[in-house]
Amino acid sequence: MTDDRPLVALTMGDVAGVGPEVIARAWHESPIRSLARPIVVGSRAVLQKALNHARSDVKIQSIQSPAEAMPTAHIIPCLDPTGDPLSDIAPGQISARAGRAAHDFLITATDLALAGEVDAITTLPLHKESLSLAGVKHPGHTEILAERCGAAEHAMMLYLDHPGGGESGLAVLHATLHVALRKVFDLLTIDRVAAKIRLADEALPPLLGGRPPRIAVAGLNPHASENGLFGDEEQTIIGPAVMQAASEGADVVGPIAADTLFVRALNGEFDAVIAMYHDQGHVALKTVGFDRAVNVTLGLPIVRTSVAHGTAFDIAWTGKAEISSLIEATRVAARIVAGRRALAENRAVN
Repeated sequence: MTDDRPLVALTMGDVAGVGPEVIARAWHESPIRSLARPIVVGSRAVLQKALNHARSDVKIQSIQSPAEAMPTAHIIPCLDPTGDPLSDIAPGQISARAGRAAHDFLITATDLALAGEVDAITTLPLHKESLSLAGVKHPGHTEILAERCGAAEHAMMLYLDHPGGGESGLAVLHATLHVALRKVFDLLTIDRVAAKIRLADEALPPLLGGRPPRIAVAGLNPHASENGLFGDEEQTIIGPAVMQAASEGADVVGPIAADTLFVRALNGEFDAVIAMYHDQGHVALKTVGFDRAVNVTLGLPIVRTSVAHGTAFDIAWTGKAEISSLIEATRVAARIVAGRRALAENRAVN
């Protein structure tokens, strides 16, 4: 009998952080194997150390390609792309070796996805300083993935399934992301905001059973500027971007004051919110579901999800890290793959 569950590559991330133990505990304690067919791309030696730390009797299957993987409750397939065992790296410490390995794990998994050997990748956290020490020019996952995949227009989407017990999930995209707050006003343009609306409109149907998403766009200024009283970005940038995307067929409204918009969205009125800057979107969604939020990179030719937490050096290898974000990230990756397959089948039939 053919197992058509999506094959998802879990990248280990920075071995000095919580990634390895989260993988080991998720395999040992949770139904992660029922969500997909996961494999690990990472250090075999570190994975064994993490399994020992979790007091797990799960055995490692060393593989050279995803086709060899036979994941079960008691077997965790691991593809190790490095010749460095890495198990001597101290927990919670910045390390060039750990940074280089995390980069190599990600590149290997990305190339497997581009080649169609895995259906999706789910990434555990890496550390920006360790990457920099290793000579990696990019600060994080998204930038590395965009370059490797040749994706010019991309965005990070924060996704929370069933917030507040609602029937569907809520996605948040950001017009600007990892930039100083004082730069946000200079970076916002009609094209930039409209592009994020388009990405949401294109990306969400696989998570919504094929239907188009209901999108709302947040204002930048307090009370969405009160008709220009607190700034004119709503009138000159955000509003025109909303009109442009709506004219192209998107179901979108805005700008709406952020302090009321997120209440409405969390109550199920909208499927997606376009936030203007990092904290405007992250604070709202993470307050509601920090341990269940998932990052999804849009605009790539592959499916990539990620846990929403960082390396957590302060608690690394202490057994305190939550595993729920990895479970949700794997679940969402599998749902996107399954949703895309269903949409493709419907188009083929029709």
